[in-house]
Amino acid sequence: MSAVRIGPYTLRNNLILAPMAGVTDQPFRTLCQRLGAGMVVSEMVSSDMSLWDSRKSRLRRIHEGDPEPRSVQIAGGDAQMMAAAARANVEAGAQIIDINMGCPAKKVCNKAAGSALLRDEALVSEILEAVIGAVQVPVTLKIRTGWDRANKNGLNVAKIAEQAGIQALAVHGRTRADLYTGEAEYDTIAAIKQAVSIPVFANGDITSPEKARAVLDATGVDGLLIGRAAQGRPWIFREIEHYLRTGQHLPTPGLDEVERILLEHLAALHAFYGDVMGVRIARKHVGWYLATRPGGKEFRSRFNALDETHAQCANVREFFRECRQSLETKDEQGVAA
Repeated sequence: MSAVRIGPYTLRNNLILAPMAGVTDQPFRTLCQRLGAGMVVSEMVSSDMSLWDSRKSRLRRIHEGDPEPRSVQIAGGDAQMMAAAARANVEAGAQIIDINMGCPAKKVCNKAAGSALLRDEALVSEILEAVIGAVQVPVTLKIRTGWDRANKNGLNVAKIAEQAGIQALAVHGRTRADLYTGEAEYDTIAAIKQAVSIPVFANGDITSPEKARAVLDATGVDGLLIGRAAQGRPWIFREIEHYLRTGQHLPTPGLDEVERILLEHLAALHAFYGDVMGVRIARKHVGWYLATRPGGKEFRSRFNALDETHAQCANVREFFRECRQSLETKDEQGVAA
């Protein structure tokens, strides 16, 4: 598969970490890039700059040492505010501006932002032109296939985007009304890919190397956005990249490697957010890492009661020690049998 370019940037592969509010913070972006993502995108930032002074907003924005190209996603429903937010993010170090017209969350759509914008194609056009006119860096766009099943205008919006000068388009294969349920519509994504000449990325339900191959084959897109499947499994990027390149599966990471990755992730969260907030944010990530492991559920409820960084790390080490002991016991029983 040929290399994907966004403006002056050639991505090292065609797998992108999808922006997810409350998930794709700097520690997670850095980790996913290290484990094989070709590009990572920041959490969604509001275009309302009056909110930027909060600690939460400051942490969501671009940071020194972020993996390049540094892509920042902005959301809003006012063209001039979006243009101003784009300029401010570029001044702060963003190298790509990504516009969110895909988020289905009520609190975003109620402000006529995210996927709510798909209902108003004239406003879509106005926002895209304002943002592209405001900055010298590439601008990309994330959309859904439409507002609901009866209003699937993703194809129209894609053409508007290309005409406006959008340099790459990501399409989540569901309508706003579908939220995250049901099957993703890869046929609509394929039709959008056929209709425009800019790079198109497919998003939605890409959970395994085989699914990645199938989606690329079904849609003909240039690359894939992977979001929820990377939660607790950031190595999914290297697994998919290896499979697409060779047709072979990488071995599943062993307990020692998963423990090492998780402890590094914890340390990065604690360092980035500070002890109090770091401990709180670590809980959901640890839950994701251990969700499918025997005893993971029980461990999670105990882990969520911990409120100190060193206790979190010590408990994770203990969990993996018990996992190894359990495996050794099973091996011994197998030999004895």
